[in-house]
Amino acid sequence: MADQFPYDIEVETLGGERTTLEGYRDKVLLVVNTASKCGFTPQYEGLEHLYREHRDAGFEVLGFPCNQFMSQEPGDAASIREFCSLNYGVSFPMFGKVDVNGPNAHPLFQALKRAKKGLLGSEAIKWNFTKFLVGRDGTVLERFAPNDAPEQLAEPIRKALA
Repeated sequence: MADQFPYDIEVETLGGERTTLEGYRDKVLLVVNTASKCGFTPQYEGLEHLYREHRDAGFEVLGFPCNQFMSQEPGDAASIREFCSLNYGVSFPMFGKVDVNGPNAHPLFQALKRAKKGLLGSEAIKWNFTKFLVGRDGTVLERFAPNDAPEQLAEPIRKALA
């Protein structure tokens, strides 16, 4: 099904290990393309708060750094990990840097964009911190814009967890 989450897709952890997202099956997921030097970077704090508040109920935030928007994620994996940890206490899973648009867009983001289009039916991700909410059954439930603060997602997340 086109709107199902691709758990079997290969991803790379921030530590450089190749894996799939199978371990996140049956969980509610918030998949986010992130960046360390973006006006929305302080959202890491809100994302971490959501993660800590709901992880015991089966919620995961999955962060995917992206350097496609004004080169706002220039660092390597080690500097991304250090930045997120030191500045925002990020404990949710972070993955290797990906492209979210264009010919080299990661297959995960290709699938998410097909499942939930953006404004005016566009598939393109407009900026860093676009967020996709995925239900326990793998259905891509909602797509949130970069300017949708994590605090605004609390209710949709609670609904998905119910």
